[in-house]
Amino acid sequence: MRYVWLLLISAAAFSAAPAQARPRDDALANAFRCAGIAESRQWLDCYYGAVQPVRAALGMPPALAAQIKLANAPPTGGQPRDENVRDEVMSAAAGCIRVVGDRPWLDCYYAAAMPMRTTLGLSAPPVAPNPLPQLAYVPPPARPAPNRPPPMPRNAGLLDGVFNDTKPVVRNVAMESFTLDRSGAFTVTLADGQVWTQLEEDQVYHPARWGRAGPDRLVTIAPGPMHTFSMTVSGQSRSYKVRRQR
Repeated sequence: MRYVWLLLISAAAFSAAPAQARPRDDALANAFRCAGIAESRQWLDCYYGAVQPVRAALGMPPALAAQIKLANAPPTGGQPRDENVRDEVMSAAAGCIRVVGDRPWLDCYYAAAMPMRTTLGLSAPPVAPNPLPQLAYVPPPARPAPNRPPPMPRNAGLLDGVFNDTKPVVRNVAMESFTLDRSGAFTVTLADGQVWTQLEEDQVYHPARWGRAGPDRLVTIAPGPMHTFSMTVSGQSRSYKVRRQR
């Protein structure tokens, strides 16, 4: 059954929230109910309609009536299409749980839908104030990368070459599996047995969005400044701050 692991993540997040559910909790629960829709564009409309509780709480214009109707009573029947892309979208939406404030969370939720928009060949219109969740949302601009100082020297030791060398410590190794904890942080297991975990300060702005593991998900990890490590996944331009568990 699709989204089972995502439902577990969502349930854990909800259990950590106050007794009275937040609008974003209702929105994410609505989005999970869209899973039975077969056609991908209709699924995306349902995904946008699901967020109506948050738009109402923010005093924003409502979602389109057709989208709200789909979210309230999602149709079922037929084989859902683009399931891997849907998993990627829902994984990113679940990762928005740590974002503080409903409006930034709403931006994160809409941005999570971009893989499906790309799959459907949808274009994006200019950004407007209080944008409606039509099939035309533009995510907020990426945060500019700060100027970083060069790595600090390190005393010689077992991992001295790893920390001071600019060469990747992992180069194009397949991702065997990954898990997400209740905060949305990932832990990746590579095909060679190495295990890497996303750093806490990286989780809010860079939730995992690759959707699934497999031999086509190739991981590269290189040393960064201040003895940090940056992980990239094939097919994506973003990088993640990680530390090695084993």
